[in-house]
Amino acid sequence: MALRTQISERQRRFGAELRRLREAAGLAVKDAGALIGIAGPQLSHIEAARTALDSERLATLLDGYGCTDETYAALLRALGASDGKGWWTEFKGKVPPLALDLAEAEDRSVRLHSYDSLYIPGVLQLPDYAKAIYEGGHARSPWEPQTQVRFRSGRQRILADDKPRQFKFVIHEAALRMRFAGDTVMRSQLLHLIEVAELPNVSIQVLPFTAPRHAPLSASFLFCDPGCLELSTVILSGPKRSEYLGDPVDVDAYVQKFQQLSELSLPPVDCNGALRKLDTRDSWGLIHHLLYELQT
Repeated sequence: MALRTQISERQRRFGAELRRLREAAGLAVKDAGALIGIAGPQLSHIEAARTALDSERLATLLDGYGCTDETYAALLRALGASDGKGWWTEFKGKVPPLALDLAEAEDRSVRLHSYDSLYIPGVLQLPDYAKAIYEGGHARSPWEPQTQVRFRSGRQRILADDKPRQFKFVIHEAALRMRFAGDTVMRSQLLHLIEVAELPNVSIQVLPFTAPRHAPLSASFLFCDPGCLELSTVILSGPKRSEYLGDPVDVDAYVQKFQQLSELSLPPVDCNGALRKLDTRDSWGLIHHLLYELQT
């Protein structure tokens, strides 16, 4: 079988998990390969995501590695068996590869936690807001802005699809005050946040400028949990590339960081109880205050 020339983050993670399991079991590549009747170099290619592994051999490896977690094993099998196709496939070659990897990671997840400091989270952005980001960039891009806006809008389907998902968003107040898209667009965007917050599986909190004991965290990150913490991923976003963290120690550090940010933030947007909480400061109230400022 020919080796892959292009490797997705899903394929990288599958290979990395196999390597982690083998090392935890204390087996050399040669000995692990012998368990499934292949040579050590071929298993190295599998662990490096340069080639695939069939489900029967995967099951044998998991037994040989002493893996007894059925949830983990089932999700790992799904990771290896996936063809990587979804709604995002039509955008291949039309948007950056990192965008395709992001959409696939989001689609696999049942729990997503997002922290953003300068922009509204991508999955919550209205088309005009996203357009302002892409068209306002200083660096030249080979990717057509309208296609990227359409792709970003496509990501929003996970908010209300038939998969049981839970979303938590922590957005810094700075992102809500940015007016690069214009007052009219920003007003629509803030109203959209309130509308999305009405969904039963969505929590939106604002981290205010006045948050105590908090040095600003400029780097945005997204925690994606497919239903098993061992296979969860933290995605650090950047203008040219994204970094995918899968090491349990790194993931746990960001899980704890998100919890801290959530605790420092104002209570979540609660449209139903907003009028009963006029004597307290919460995310709903801050967003409405900013909406008022956009009218003056």
